[in-house]
Amino acid sequence: MNKPNERLKWLMLYAAVALIACGSQCLAANPPDADQKGPVFLKEPTNRIDFSNSTGAEIECKASGNPMPEIIWIRSDGTAVGDVPGLRQISSDGKLVFPPFRAEDYRQEVHAQVYACLARNQFGSIISRDVHVRAVVSQFYITEAENEYVIKGNAAVVKCKIPSFVADFVQVEAWVDEEGIELWRNNATSAYDGKYLVLPSGELHIREVGPEDGYKSYQCRTKHRLTGETRLSATKGRLVITEPVGSVSPQLNGNGNQEHITLTRVPKMGSVTLMCPAQAYPVPFFRWYKFIEGTTRKQAVVLNDRVKQVSGTLIIKDAVVDDSGKYLCVVNNSVGGESVETVLTVTAPLSANIDPPTQTIDFGRPAVFTCQYTGNPIKTVSWMKDGKAIGHSEPVLRIESVKKEDKGMYQCFVRNDQESAEASAELKLGGRFDPPVIRQAFQEETMEPGPSVFLKCVAGGNPTPEISWELGGKKIANNDRYQVGQYVTVNGDVVSYLNITSVHTNDGGLYKCIAKSKVGVAEHSAKLNVYGLPYIRQMEKKAIVAGETLIVTCPVAGYPIDSIVWERDNRALPINRKQKVFPNGTLIIENVERNSDQATYTCVAKNQEGYSARGSLEVQVMVPPKITPFDFGDTPTNVEDSVSVMCLISNGDLPIDIEWFFNDYGISSYSGINVVKGGKRNSMLSIDSVQARHAGKYSCRAKNHAAAVNYTTELVVNVPPRWILEPTDKAFAQGSDAKVECKADGFPKPQVTWKKAVGDTPGEYKDLKKSDNIRVEEGTLHVDNIQKTNEGYYLCEAINGIGSGLSAVIMISVQAPPEFTEKLRNQTARRGEPAVLQCEAKGEKPIGILWNMNNMRLDPKNDNRYTIREEILSTGVMSSLSIKRTERSDSALFTCVATNAFGSDDASINMIVQEVPEMPYALKVLDKSGRSVQLSWAQPYDGNSPLVRYIIEFKRSRASWSEIDRVIVPGHTTEAQVQKLSPATTYNIRIVAENAIGTSQSSEAVTIITAEEAPSGKPQNIKVEPVNQTTMRVTWKPPPRTEWNGEILGYYVGYKLSNTNSSYVFETINFITEEGKEHNLELQNLRVYTQYSVVIQAFNKIGAGPLSEEEKQFTAEGTPSQPPSDTACTTLTSQTIRVGWVSPPLESANGVIKTYKVVYAPSDEWYDETKRHYKKTASSDTVLHGLKKYTNYTMQVLATTAGGDGVRSVPIHCQTEPDVPEAPTDVKALVMGNAAILVSWRPPAQPNGIITQYTVYSKAEGAETETKTQKVPHYQMSFEATELEKNKPYEFWVTASTTIGEGQQSKSIVAMPSDQVPAKIASFDDTFTATFKEDAKMPCLAVGAPQPEITWKIKGVEFSANDRMRLLPDGSLLIKSVNRQDAGDYSCHAENSIAKDSITHKLIVLAPPQSPHVTLSATTTDALTVKLKPHEGDTAPLHGYTLHYKPEFGEWETSEVSVDSQKHNIESLLCGSRYQVYATGFNNIGAGEASDILNTRTKGQKPKLPEKPRFIEVSSNSVSLHFKAWKDGGCPMSHFVVESKKRDQIEWNQISNNVKPDNNYVVLDLEPATWYNLRITAHNSAGFTVAEYDFATLTVTGGTIAPLDDGTGHGNVHTRIRLPAWMPEWLDLNFMVPLIATVVVVAVGICVVCVALSRRRADDMRGGQKDVYYDVVYNQTMGPGATLDKRRPDLRDELGYIAPPNRKLPPVPGSNYNTCDRIKRGTVISRGGLRSNHSTWDPRRNPNLYEELKAPPVPMHGNHYGHAHGNAECHYRHPGMEDEICPYATFHLLGFREEMDPTKAMNFQTFPHQNGHAGPVPGHAGTMLPPGHPGHVHSRSGSQSMPRANRYQRKNSQGGQSSIYTPAPEYDDPANCAEEDQYRRYTRVNSQGGSLYSGPGPEYDDPANCAPEEDQYGSQYGGPYGQPYDHYGSRGSMGRRSIGSARNPGNGSPEPPPPPPRNHDMSNSSFNDSKESNEISEAECDRDHGPRGNYGEDSSEAVKRSPQPKDQRTTEEMRKLIERNETGPKQLQLQQTNGAGFTAYDTMAV
Repeated sequence: MNKPNERLKWLMLYAAVALIACGSQCLAANPPDADQKGPVFLKEPTNRIDFSNSTGAEIECKASGNPMPEIIWIRSDGTAVGDVPGLRQISSDGKLVFPPFRAEDYRQEVHAQVYACLARNQFGSIISRDVHVRAVVSQFYITEAENEYVIKGNAAVVKCKIPSFVADFVQVEAWVDEEGIELWRNNATSAYDGKYLVLPSGELHIREVGPEDGYKSYQCRTKHRLTGETRLSATKGRLVITEPVGSVSPQLNGNGNQEHITLTRVPKMGSVTLMCPAQAYPVPFFRWYKFIEGTTRKQAVVLNDRVKQVSGTLIIKDAVVDDSGKYLCVVNNSVGGESVETVLTVTAPLSANIDPPTQTIDFGRPAVFTCQYTGNPIKTVSWMKDGKAIGHSEPVLRIESVKKEDKGMYQCFVRNDQESAEASAELKLGGRFDPPVIRQAFQEETMEPGPSVFLKCVAGGNPTPEISWELGGKKIANNDRYQVGQYVTVNGDVVSYLNITSVHTNDGGLYKCIAKSKVGVAEHSAKLNVYGLPYIRQMEKKAIVAGETLIVTCPVAGYPIDSIVWERDNRALPINRKQKVFPNGTLIIENVERNSDQATYTCVAKNQEGYSARGSLEVQVMVPPKITPFDFGDTPTNVEDSVSVMCLISNGDLPIDIEWFFNDYGISSYSGINVVKGGKRNSMLSIDSVQARHAGKYSCRAKNHAAAVNYTTELVVNVPPRWILEPTDKAFAQGSDAKVECKADGFPKPQVTWKKAVGDTPGEYKDLKKSDNIRVEEGTLHVDNIQKTNEGYYLCEAINGIGSGLSAVIMISVQAPPEFTEKLRNQTARRGEPAVLQCEAKGEKPIGILWNMNNMRLDPKNDNRYTIREEILSTGVMSSLSIKRTERSDSALFTCVATNAFGSDDASINMIVQEVPEMPYALKVLDKSGRSVQLSWAQPYDGNSPLVRYIIEFKRSRASWSEIDRVIVPGHTTEAQVQKLSPATTYNIRIVAENAIGTSQSSEAVTIITAEEAPSGKPQNIKVEPVNQTTMRVTWKPPPRTEWNGEILGYYVGYKLSNTNSSYVFETINFITEEGKEHNLELQNLRVYTQYSVVIQAFNKIGAGPLSEEEKQFTAEGTPSQPPSDTACTTLTSQTIRVGWVSPPLESANGVIKTYKVVYAPSDEWYDETKRHYKKTASSDTVLHGLKKYTNYTMQVLATTAGGDGVRSVPIHCQTEPDVPEAPTDVKALVMGNAAILVSWRPPAQPNGIITQYTVYSKAEGAETETKTQKVPHYQMSFEATELEKNKPYEFWVTASTTIGEGQQSKSIVAMPSDQVPAKIASFDDTFTATFKEDAKMPCLAVGAPQPEITWKIKGVEFSANDRMRLLPDGSLLIKSVNRQDAGDYSCHAENSIAKDSITHKLIVLAPPQSPHVTLSATTTDALTVKLKPHEGDTAPLHGYTLHYKPEFGEWETSEVSVDSQKHNIESLLCGSRYQVYATGFNNIGAGEASDILNTRTKGQKPKLPEKPRFIEVSSNSVSLHFKAWKDGGCPMSHFVVESKKRDQIEWNQISNNVKPDNNYVVLDLEPATWYNLRITAHNSAGFTVAEYDFATLTVTGGTIAPLDDGTGHGNVHTRIRLPAWMPEWLDLNFMVPLIATVVVVAVGICVVCVALSRRRADDMRGGQKDVYYDVVYNQTMGPGATLDKRRPDLRDELGYIAPPNRKLPPVPGSNYNTCDRIKRGTVISRGGLRSNHSTWDPRRNPNLYEELKAPPVPMHGNHYGHAHGNAECHYRHPGMEDEICPYATFHLLGFREEMDPTKAMNFQTFPHQNGHAGPVPGHAGTMLPPGHPGHVHSRSGSQSMPRANRYQRKNSQGGQSSIYTPAPEYDDPANCAEEDQYRRYTRVNSQGGSLYSGPGPEYDDPANCAPEEDQYGSQYGGPYGQPYDHYGSRGSMGRRSIGSARNPGNGSPEPPPPPPRNHDMSNSSFNDSKESNEISEAECDRDHGPRGNYGEDSSEAVKRSPQPKDQRTTEEMRKLIERNETGPKQLQLQQTNGAGFTAYDTMAV
């Protein structure tokens, strides 16, 4: 099988499956072209970007498209923009960024440039509008207010002169006069009437200037819009006022009387000022006119709210485009006149839109884009395609026939001088556009004449192309020799072929196949070469239009051809630069002209033999017509004028056909137009009488055989207005919508306006006021809801500037019935005063009016108080009803009814007679608070006048009503709030009503007391002062008394780190009642030298008041917590070193670093603090001077603050440079003979480098002889001078040399050669230092003749050789492996017959230090203080100590202690915990021996029980727990666990397992009148205490219930089981159950003792068996199913107190109640009467249990505990330990629920020892420690055992491999189980067999089967204690394999909560212990005496501190032991199964 092919098949199959799986989703995700589109701008930059050089600018450009378009920035010329460093950059997201730059970096080509943003993708490109970027360099400028010269009485315009270079950016904000009054630009209408007005353009306009104005000065305030800077003008402008003597005609300021035209631009909706700067005397009159567009006619400007005239200045607000135009200001007075023209252009922002935005066009179809634009003005419209101009400037772009290249993005741009706008649209191609492609084609071929030729072309495309063939540029048609055929293949390709039968030479040439379709052309050409003579096919005449390029190829046949040339007039081409000839026979002539290029051209083809052929080509050049431009003139033509234009053809071939067209139609049929042909080359068009219809476009078209050309011009005709629809008189019914049409036409289009006659007659007309119901639309007048007021004469006028215009006057009449303008109105009158009621009816007269009162006819005859009068008016009738004296009854509805011929109408008057209101009543208090009271009242009679207001009057109760405050309330409400009251104050309140007539009487007063409120005042006089580095004292005084709002209870003092967003930490301080007393608080545990913010707020019983202002203060400076970094040293000379460093990080300085200290000393003296030198400096480097030469120095640097010295840096080392050495210390010259002297010397004391050699100088004394020198190697300390003269004295001296040079010379010594050679020793007295265990050699070089005898004395004793010391041949003494005892004096004696000599050496032995002395000095809750003393026998200098310490269950930690420290504090320890401490010394040799281990503990106890009444507060359905009542025993509380249950329930309910100690806690949802049990477990770092309380909830009414009767009348909560009357009392189960249980336990105990005794006798007495026995029994009862049941009430109640599961081990079965003594003395040799018969633990004694315990560092030789006697005795020899509790001992326990009542004591049994390890145990973490920490297997309430050796190494109870303390395999990965299982990972003991975790139990097969809810505590606490014991759980059977209680079905009791893992936070970490604990750790009874618990080991091994368990047995031994012990456990199981429901370890009180 071919594997690659097979793999390929599989891959293809896989791909197919994947594609099927993907299915439609894949296709939907990427449909072809569906969502693909060209770019469109999302965010286009604005037209102008002005920015300041100090701010810079970012120009954003975003575009969308698919694919996402690329953004490119270009200049206006289209070139791309690049980055200019620091000035311009293009960010990654396409922004053009101009960073801020310096003024000198300004570059015009960058900062004053027109940019554009180009977005492009594969579908096209678009360009944004022009972006004019202008950077403005901040430069100084000043503005000046100019003086204005003005004639008195005229208006003055004061200008603010702004420099031109900032004029675009600075504008006037306001004007300021010399009094500082500011005049701002204001658009309010009222502002136009005042004296001063700041015009929109910024000038200050002052009207009617008087002499007093000459004393004032004005400054302008300007604002720079880019920088926001405002400034006042540098100068003040004044008015210079002239008072002319005579009259003055209007004068234009500054320009004399010349023509005045101003151009003004303003943006749309902006305000514009048109100035008319003329002055005259008398004051002139100003009129403004506006010219009608396109005419010289003008109209007066209509002034209204939008258009205002102030003096001569015209102000237009909210300008609109229609306001554009030419304005004329005419100024006149009695003397003369003047005028000013202003052209106003109102610009509107440009915008453009292309319709449609996207279109898809099929090939060949037309496409139209319409550019719709708005804005003003618009100068140009242009189009671009894909970012390139296409030269089209019309709004409509039409593409007649879409081709492939037309697809893309089209843009329309509209522009004016100021801005531009663009819109884009996309043209997509529809259908399939596949241009033709040649897929297969013929190749060039060379052949002989004769055979047939077959040429083939295959082309494809869509639509299917057609293929044609050409030879030499001529199309080939079918004939007898040429056959062309084609067909279409299945896949749509076209196959075309050309057959040539029997090919000739003449058939050769260039063949071309052309594939063509409507979407494109493709072609292929290749030569067919046929051997033969040259032949040129006939060429047809070639006609070409002048100016084009002629391309012709000579049609040559024949092969081979050597050359092809072109000739003209027998001259070979080219003959000018326009002609180009190519070797293949192609001729090109560019820009053809008739004169030079029309000719006959000859093509000549030659072969190599010289045969040639010629062919001629006639080229005819045709000239197209050229029309001379013409037009009808620059100005429009008026009607009836005559016009003519001439169409003249200046160039072109004749004949030329000339035609005229009018609006693209032929002209012949159009009347009134004459065309006259004036020759072959011209034609004239004339119109004798121009009419309106003749306006349009006229085109002249000239055509000849070369081309047709057009020229078009437009005739514009001015036509005066003429009526299309002339208006006539109209009559309308009142209230109808009237419409009068008035239409006229003309050119320019006439403007139609309507005006209304002033008054009732035609003559003077005024413009119609624009209102809601009158409007003119396209000449039609609309009057909606026409009324009588609209009646009158109206004028319609049509004007276009041609002629006088048209006008028509019509009458609009309104036919009206009577009408009241007011249908209903109210009229008021004061009671008792006269009143007149009037009705005015309008309409056609006559009109009659009648009066009704409350719909009843009113007749004045019946009541003489009423009188009626009538008055005829021009518009109607007025009727008046008079009332002499009004009464309350006149409050009625009066109606007047008017009637005429056209109808009737009525109007009503609601007469209201008014009086003062009545008094408010029912005033009551709805709600009140500390500062407000909510009142309500009933509204009184208002006296027919709306109540204007109520006045609420209130006062303090002690004040009088004359001292009142008032609150005004609107009259429409009957509720109000009185605010601004003082809290806790009594007030009186009343209320008064008021209407327009007057006020009522006061209501009855109510009295209220306001509520208390939180304080409103802030504490005063707050001071924050640092106390030390971590403490600050805050002092303050209370708020003002008026702001207490009640009684202040205390203060909240909050503090936090300054400059952080953290919240305040608050502490509460009680209020000090003493008047004026300062409060204070110390804030502790703060950070060093850190600024804190402190706030204080007072609080009362309502709440807290406002926070005070932040007070900030630093804590005192601390010492730097980090050393200087980057310390480095550089050696400068032999005595100087430079030290440099970098300051420590600022955050670690903890203050202000004042100086740095450099600590330095020679490295070999570094350990000695006294020899260290210190240098202070403030800089970051210093030079150390006066150093020893060539010495290695050690240096440290530290920073110093006011708080002290900081941390020292890591030591660095540098060596000083070498120098020349000092002189040798000593020199000897010893006579060796008559010609020789031995010179010896000692090396220099300071060699100052490495000695390279010694130089011995010798000189004969007295003679003038030269000095001799001899070089000696550095290691040689003697030199023998020879060849000396006898008895002649010689002088010797020695120098030493280093690499630097020769040193000083030694002292001179003189010697004389002699025959007598006395014994002399050349060596010198010296001190030798040897290192421990190394060899030492002491020299003794002697001379003498005869040879001297050398002897040695050691410490004064004659030396005798031994295996360590021997004498060498040269006299030296060699000592091997030096020890401490070798130190001392060694003297060498040399003696011969002449003399004797001696020297003494001192030997110092450097050894590691011996064990130091460690003593305990003091203890606190979290620290130990120890004293350290070196061993007396240490010789080598001690460098320091290493202190080792560990908690009871933790790892060893170390601390370095300097040698000078007398005491050392070990800090940050756990409260109330045991610790082991020892020390080692170290010197430069190494670390020494360890000291004895010091066993001690920190102070502190576990929590202490509170009094029940202080702790528990009971209500009917809850109980409050006051946790502050608990005492912490010296160790801070960590948390509480709260559980409760009903009295008769079995299971406890956990309420919370993490109650914080400072809080009160409420247990809710209790039932009233019910007894409950409450169990509280209090935790601190020293342990925990459990308390149980009984309480009964109160009844619903708050009463108590009777206590439960227990038969004794004491109200005990233990429920008695009621028995039938016939049963005796002693059969009560409460009595019987304990009795039976006691009997069973005693029996079991006796059995166990018997078995134990028999075992002891039968087994080896060395002590191992007892251990195994305990282990077996213990393990047997600790099996997985063996749990302690507390569910049965009879049992539970007797058990009393049982510690929570994380501290307590289950009692051990199989033993009776044993005391320490019975265990110790029972079956072993007694140690003497150390203890009484029964040791009882009394917690009240509180003996000092943990005094300093001194144990020898290693066990004493020969006393290996546990092997000699095998006893279980407590090995103690210390006083105060007589009351220890031993394993398996019963003791009497006081307290717990009985509150320490000795009469209620209960017996408890202690637990057996469990296995211990010394040192880390793999996989076990001790009590609740993370894995990996060394620790012990279990712990109990309040105390924990210290680690020790595996004295009772746990065995597997049923056999199998003993894999002690190995975690279960399933639990290797902590992730296998939920987090709650972390405490049960280790040490589960299997009770039935198999190894410990040698295989997973069934419960652990499934890793996911982790503790279900009910198991989470049973198993949690199981792990660390060797067995989950169900203190709170259910009983399991011995045979079950379930781990813990949770597997027991039916166990629904919630387990007690685990405390939060304390090992997470070491600050309140576990390791708890207590001196006053209710139990004592079994470690006290079983403590080792060795420091590491190595029983029976060599003392040297003990130092290793590794666990060496000695009691381990092999598997076989284990099996035998267990078999021999089988009966015990079986009997035990039997008892457990059948023993009245008790398990063997159910301990109970009897």
